[in-house]
Amino acid sequence: MKKKKNKPSAAAVNGHLVSRPIQRWFPLFMLPTFLAFCIGFIWPFIQGIWLSFCEFTIPQDAQFVGLKNYIKAFQDTGFRYSFVYTAGFAVVSIIAINVLAFTVAYLLTQNIKGANIFRTVFFMPNLIGGIVLGYIWSMIFDGILKKYGTFLLADTKYGFWGLVILMCWQQIGYMMIIYIAGLQSIPEDMMEAAKIDGASKWQTLWKITIPNVMSSITICVFLTLTNSFKLFDQNLALTGGAPVAFQSDGSMINTTEMLALNIYSTFYAGSSNRGFAQAKAVLFFILVAVLALAQLRFTRDKEVQQ
Repeated sequence: MKKKKNKPSAAAVNGHLVSRPIQRWFPLFMLPTFLAFCIGFIWPFIQGIWLSFCEFTIPQDAQFVGLKNYIKAFQDTGFRYSFVYTAGFAVVSIIAINVLAFTVAYLLTQNIKGANIFRTVFFMPNLIGGIVLGYIWSMIFDGILKKYGTFLLADTKYGFWGLVILMCWQQIGYMMIIYIAGLQSIPEDMMEAAKIDGASKWQTLWKITIPNVMSSITICVFLTLTNSFKLFDQNLALTGGAPVAFQSDGSMINTTEMLALNIYSTFYAGSSNRGFAQAKAVLFFILVAVLALAQLRFTRDKEVQQ
């Protein structure tokens, strides 16, 4: 007896008919986006790397000088100080934002009344621009510190903690949404099994909840890490790098100036060599990329596959 050939289903036929024109015209539809990406990102990125090896005021008069700008960047006291300052700020803000965001998310997933309203309220600060937030919080801090006979820019520690508070206030709501999504994705049967086994809330939190939201922790730590190092507009509006301090060698540094603001100030300082600032920008990119990739690898190894 001859075996009957299995006829493809109607769904498979329709799917094939739909996918054929998509595959045929895919390059045409992708071309404008790809060209825009190359023009707006790839070419400026390559040109920026080239200019970091040059002395220039405008790209058209660039003159190749080799590693001179990079050597100068490593020797720059202000740049080294900004790196240490930014690293300290990043550590504090990463811990504060993620701990507080996770705590808020955990509380808002415990079936409390008005949870949706609280989620909206906590998320709203993320919708406000950094420049606006910087000026608003500078007035708030000055109003508070005025009672103690001082002001925000009178001491470096005021500026540091002011930036931390501003960053936390803006970012906690956004990270909270990601943590809520992670908490809601935990299988119910796993939580019920923990209750049946007599696990306390604290044990459930550490043994089940946190391991199962490691994917959300990975995302949130990555975002807070990169956002902390890239912080610019809030830094510019809140402190502008002030107050100023003089080093033993007579050089002057801005004590609340983070890396992005330091690069910006160097580029627009009226110097005839903007390649110096461009070299700092390339080093800044490498630093953030390396830290972000290392963090992703470290936290992804601890993720639990559901």
